[in-house]
Amino acid sequence: MSKSSGMSNSELPRFLIGSEGGESRELDDRDMRNISGPYGEEEEEEEDEDQSERQIVVGICSMMKKSKSKPMTEILERLCKFEYITVVIFPEEVILGEPVEKWPLCDCLISFHSKGFPLDKAVSYAKLRNPLLINDLNMQYFIQDRREVYRILKEEGIDLPRYAVLNRDPDRPEECNLVESEDHVEVNGEVFHKPFVEKPVSAEDHNVYIYYPTSAGGGSQRLFRKIGSRSSVYSPESTVRKTGSYIYEEFMPTDGTDVKVYTVGPDYAHAEARKSPALDGKVERDSEGKEIRYPVMLTAMEKLVARKVCLAFKQTVCGFDLLRANGHSFVCDVNGFSFVKNSMKYYDDCAKVLGNMVMRELAPQFHIPWSIPMEAEDIPIVPTTSGTMMELRCVIAVIRHGDRTPKQKMKMEVRNALFFELFEKYGGYKSGKLKLKKPKQLQEVLDIARQLLAELVLHNDCEIEEKKSKLEQLKTVLEMESSLNDNQYGHFSGINRKVQLTYLPNGQPKASSEEEDTLKEGPSLLLVLKWGGELTPAGRVQAEELGRAFRCMYPGGQGDYAGFPGCGLLRLHSTYRHDLKIYASDEGRVQMTAAAFAKGLLALEGELTPILVQMVKSANMNGLLDSDSDSLTDCQQRVKARLHEIMQKSKDFNDDDYSKLAPTGSPSLVNSMGIIINPVRTCDQVHTLIKSLTQQICRRLEDPKSADLQLYHSESLELMLQRWSKLERDFRMKNGRYDISKIPDIYDCVKYDTQHNSSLALEDTLELFHLSKALADIIIPQEYGITKAEKLDIASAYCLPLVKKIQLDLQRTHEDEAVNKLHPLWFRYSRGVMSPGRHVRTRLYFTSESHVHSLLNIFRYGGLLNEQKDEQWKQAMDYLSAVTELNYMTQIVIMLYEDNNKDPSSEERFHVELHFSPGVKGCKDEENAPLGFGFRPASSENHEKQTDPGSLEDLSQDEPDRAALTEPINIQKKSPLIRNRKGGSMEALSESNPSSRGLAYRIFPSSSRQSPEIKPSSLGFEGYSLVPSIYPLETLHNSLSLKQVDEFLTALCKNGSETQFKRLKTLSAMFESHSQPSIDVDSMETPVTTPVQSQPTAQSLWYTGGPPSTSSGPSSPSVADPSSNFAFSSE
Repeated sequence: MSKSSGMSNSELPRFLIGSEGGESRELDDRDMRNISGPYGEEEEEEEDEDQSERQIVVGICSMMKKSKSKPMTEILERLCKFEYITVVIFPEEVILGEPVEKWPLCDCLISFHSKGFPLDKAVSYAKLRNPLLINDLNMQYFIQDRREVYRILKEEGIDLPRYAVLNRDPDRPEECNLVESEDHVEVNGEVFHKPFVEKPVSAEDHNVYIYYPTSAGGGSQRLFRKIGSRSSVYSPESTVRKTGSYIYEEFMPTDGTDVKVYTVGPDYAHAEARKSPALDGKVERDSEGKEIRYPVMLTAMEKLVARKVCLAFKQTVCGFDLLRANGHSFVCDVNGFSFVKNSMKYYDDCAKVLGNMVMRELAPQFHIPWSIPMEAEDIPIVPTTSGTMMELRCVIAVIRHGDRTPKQKMKMEVRNALFFELFEKYGGYKSGKLKLKKPKQLQEVLDIARQLLAELVLHNDCEIEEKKSKLEQLKTVLEMESSLNDNQYGHFSGINRKVQLTYLPNGQPKASSEEEDTLKEGPSLLLVLKWGGELTPAGRVQAEELGRAFRCMYPGGQGDYAGFPGCGLLRLHSTYRHDLKIYASDEGRVQMTAAAFAKGLLALEGELTPILVQMVKSANMNGLLDSDSDSLTDCQQRVKARLHEIMQKSKDFNDDDYSKLAPTGSPSLVNSMGIIINPVRTCDQVHTLIKSLTQQICRRLEDPKSADLQLYHSESLELMLQRWSKLERDFRMKNGRYDISKIPDIYDCVKYDTQHNSSLALEDTLELFHLSKALADIIIPQEYGITKAEKLDIASAYCLPLVKKIQLDLQRTHEDEAVNKLHPLWFRYSRGVMSPGRHVRTRLYFTSESHVHSLLNIFRYGGLLNEQKDEQWKQAMDYLSAVTELNYMTQIVIMLYEDNNKDPSSEERFHVELHFSPGVKGCKDEENAPLGFGFRPASSENHEKQTDPGSLEDLSQDEPDRAALTEPINIQKKSPLIRNRKGGSMEALSESNPSSRGLAYRIFPSSSRQSPEIKPSSLGFEGYSLVPSIYPLETLHNSLSLKQVDEFLTALCKNGSETQFKRLKTLSAMFESHSQPSIDVDSMETPVTTPVQSQPTAQSLWYTGGPPSTSSGPSSPSVADPSSNFAFSSE
């Protein structure tokens, strides 16, 4: 490419490039040469080769305020790392004062309008020089007029709020089609009731007004471009403006947030939410004064909208606003050229997309030896066990929550009319049970407890049957401050305490372990008060670490991201090709675990609350992830009674006991029974050790030195004493027998204190730990069934809806394949990031111990495979039988692959793998941990390399968010994509950090079967040094067919549905017999329909003559099995 030959060097304008400090400098040889990094070739060309002759010049033509902004500077620095790209910034004085003939030459032009920019001159320059345009210039005239923006959006079939345009003649403003009434306006015959929005037709005018109805107080909210910390102000003025032209539109009721979407080409978008300026006008800012924005995941439809907006307005880099209301998304504004602020990952991605776009279009013209990256690099391809290559299509994971404080519970039978009134008020009779969590509801329970206690004081002989001690405990717990303070969870107040009420038609069936009173006739309510069980800082770190590690389940990213584990997933996610949904039960610890995991998985920044609100779906539908452990099935009651009977024997276990308690012959159970020998004698020892512990804590409390001692997670010695004293009282009942239902709680408490409060150095805690663990290793798994038949019956009661949802997830992926194959362009253009129709589906389900036990029992005992005929399955069953505990962060992972070399109708086309990890390592059990056979043990990546570049060993170099552990600490991290430059984002993996090696989580072991031991980290701040590392995923089976798994799940669901139907009928009959509203069994189904969307017509990009790209249309609707009582959307 020749420069303007008619100009001498002295006449050439000084071309400036933005530098890191925001200052300007002349473009010099540094910018013309390759800067080694992920964007360039691996080796520099030889010195004698003239690089400058074949540089592609990218010109930046905009006002200086824009071209020197931080986002532009960050992106241009990264763009310069492409070996053959040079960036030239047009000086503002040249743009404004020189004719276009004297403007710098460039091969590619990034130019955009802002206040004061001469768009006409830029259009003339483009006609004169004909550069490649990143953003079309003529379309920028339309973007300045809201009427044109809405017209184009409407033509493209993009959802808009209902609107009408009022055009006024400036000379005769009174002559217009506007009729104004008190609570509505009529524009061109169309009526808009308040609240409605009034927008000036000029997009440069940000004075948007929202008018409120008189019923809400009237007046208007006046929005404007941010000034300091304000973006709007309330005004009592209720009449619309009488001069100027406006768009009137319906007000969309969002959740108080606006979604800002930023595209970089039609196949990439970054989305984030901010507090709506219409809410209160106060701009939320962080400690650095930047507006707070929250991460957002776009739906499939929203991704399609982003693509349409980008193509319709011919703006590669384009920002627009989405309103999410009433289950739909509406575009309300298109801003044109716009960059994300303060996101290192976005800067990396934006530069990569733009650089590749420029090279793809211009490298052939200049005979530049630039190899177009193979699109297959963006496809998650992995070697199979047989050596062929397959594509990852779906990842399903069911994960237990992270480390928590000990759960505490108190039960009492209540008969007072006040409790029955409360039960009826909140609809308890509909299902026979009620869960109260909201602060207002808990306050009502507290008020009842206070009233009854006051009456007991005044009238000691009054007819109040509730036990005084229980009422006092109820009052105390509801009055106490949460150790985390509820504001830790934002608006999720009451998340750490809940009251459950269950209707008992004939009162308690028998005296409970805590209540030894005589039985009374007539209906009663079982009140269960639960508190504690909060996610700890250690739990947050565990979840975030596992999320970060989980990225490496996703192959891909071999090209520019080679050697940076996890970038394959981040790239996949940002380019729409990752269909991710995260579900969590309604328990606070589970929801916060899901949010922390999402933070690590997607390299998000900031607090967990906004991530939780935006990204985690509360899946309390048909019991998908929630369970009421206090409403036991008949089978569970029989099992618990049998356990109670066996464990009350004051003699050594004999062969008959072994056959009764461990009929499956599980080694973990047999070993525990061998440790216990005599159950009552062991319980005596445990009780004695608990008494010793409470006495030691009492002595510490009397010691002045311990007065202000703070234990882990802000617990005090008094609270610790309360925990243990209650267990001491409850474990040994009045009749001298032991309540074995308290064993899990004892183990829970001693495990917590051994891990987190070992600095107290209390005597005999290790002995208590070992004995209670041996007891718990029998009680906990066997509460979910003793025989195989019982295990399956109880498992289906807990997680039948989840099994159906997993089956649906696998089927949906298969159906997507069938739909996409109908595209004539599929075979040719479905191989890479430019085809968003091809995606990986990820479904993450966060839940509690009961669902994990139940789901694992379904796979173990449901008849998926025959142990006698399948050696791998036999080894897997032996391994699972040796696992003693499903600890925090236990994972059951199902991965679906597609072999594109097989016939689409072949059973071998889709291939399923099943993996498992027992979660975090316990305090003392690492030396006895059972060994599996590694992750995908027969696949070639474990043979070819000792350490896979995508293995999770490398991931331990990525620090967790320390702000989750103690006081907020600002971590400065480096992006692996920009070496030796200052970064500041969790969104890129960090450079090597040896100090965090202790939290490595290994999915891919080296070629030996046993994972090398991971030494604990020596970091000294709370929660991190004591976080046990997590056991690696072990493959249970890696050669299942989709048909095989589908038939297995279908049979399970059919049997489970029939059993559950009978159970519901029985429950319904019980309520009818007591003159209570019955349960409508048929209404249990909750069908969720998904609108059918036709596949959009392929549209070629405006800047390329290449073939059209397939579009990412949504999936077809799911059809629930009519024989089932459960239906879900395809999500």
